[in-house]
Amino acid sequence: MATAMVMGTQWGDEGKGKIVDYLAQKADVVIRSQGGNNAGHTVVVEDASFALRLLPSGILYSEKTCIIGSGVVVNPGVLLEELDGMRARGVRISALEISTRAHVIMPYHIRIDEEDEKLKGDAKIGTTKNGIGPCYADKINRVGIRIGDLMDETVFSRKLKQNLLLKNRLFTQYYGCEGFDYETILKEYLAYAERIRPFVKDTNYSANQYIKEGRKVLFEGAQAAMLDLDHGTYPFVTSSNPTAGGACVGAGVGPRRMANIVGVVKAYTTRVGAGPFPAEQDNEIGDYLRRTGHEFGTVTGRPRRCGWLDTAVVAYAAMLNSLDYLAITRLDILDGLDTIRICKGYMYNGEVLKEYPASLDVLEKAEPIYEEMAGWKEDISHCKTYAELPENARYYVERIAQLVDVPLGIVSVGPNRSQTIVLHDIF
Repeated sequence: MATAMVMGTQWGDEGKGKIVDYLAQKADVVIRSQGGNNAGHTVVVEDASFALRLLPSGILYSEKTCIIGSGVVVNPGVLLEELDGMRARGVRISALEISTRAHVIMPYHIRIDEEDEKLKGDAKIGTTKNGIGPCYADKINRVGIRIGDLMDETVFSRKLKQNLLLKNRLFTQYYGCEGFDYETILKEYLAYAERIRPFVKDTNYSANQYIKEGRKVLFEGAQAAMLDLDHGTYPFVTSSNPTAGGACVGAGVGPRRMANIVGVVKAYTTRVGAGPFPAEQDNEIGDYLRRTGHEFGTVTGRPRRCGWLDTAVVAYAAMLNSLDYLAITRLDILDGLDTIRICKGYMYNGEVLKEYPASLDVLEKAEPIYEEMAGWKEDISHCKTYAELPENARYYVERIAQLVDVPLGIVSVGPNRSQTIVLHDIF
């Protein structure tokens, strides 16, 4: 079956955009299935960097069909800004599809996100304050507004009026801040509707049709397994399911349609915001990784917390997602290190943990078990084949695959498409 899935195995920022962009060369269709503009991908093409937030990474290939699926939450203003930015840089937008079933982020969602974080104080989650969580909450509460609603002025007007009655009461009586004007939002969003209308269709049907026709369909994950609402380090997670199973739900395709699941693994570990991080290096190693890897959020600009690679995390993600291959990224960032460590598990109360703990209290107190190895101390960014990599670099990635029990598929030695070593053809 000509499908593949690219997903993150850590806390996001693994370099999924680069892997999707590379695989999109062979794909006919690229589908984004969940998340919103809180999830940024950076793609480098011939030294030109593109920061994508809502658009699938395949958008850089004008002949590819790109789908924003039913499980995505869409801020239409951000989407149009991104489309305009792509066009201004010479990217031709010819085959974009936006699901009628995707939910719309409204201004009140962003305001709720901001006010909630203020009220939580030290207990805040560390959201991007883009309204993602509140939009998904409205979806679950069955009061959300979908793209299909936005396409119908009568339906949208009615739903907006109903929602503002409730939301404005929340703002004035609970948060103690000003509410929103109905006419202002109505005018703004109806203008958005006209601009995105040419792209809107029921993508559940088109996605399945493309697979039925034998086209090569690539599913693009946002965020990562450890940010999954059900299976990640809850509550320090996102509001959707960035897993392979979540991609099926968000794209509107059955699980038997999913094949060739690629787990992207950054050669070290990072995370943004609060939450336990056993392998974190709040020292000169963490500083080196952040500085050398330019570890700052694509969307927020926030500095990322950095640490050694945690294969306990990756092995857990491999189990959850039935990974077929690993794609190791940013291996070149480790070039300057004399020694490298891998976290291969945790100790808790004097015992080795056999499972990744659901309890954050346990995870906070868990002590990482490290394995140390020699670095390679040379520039690998020019390597074109696996055999060209230094012996110690090959040992490092092979040890990752061994600890996680998933074969290597791709090794990336730099941000450009050309800096990609393929060990197994995914399509």
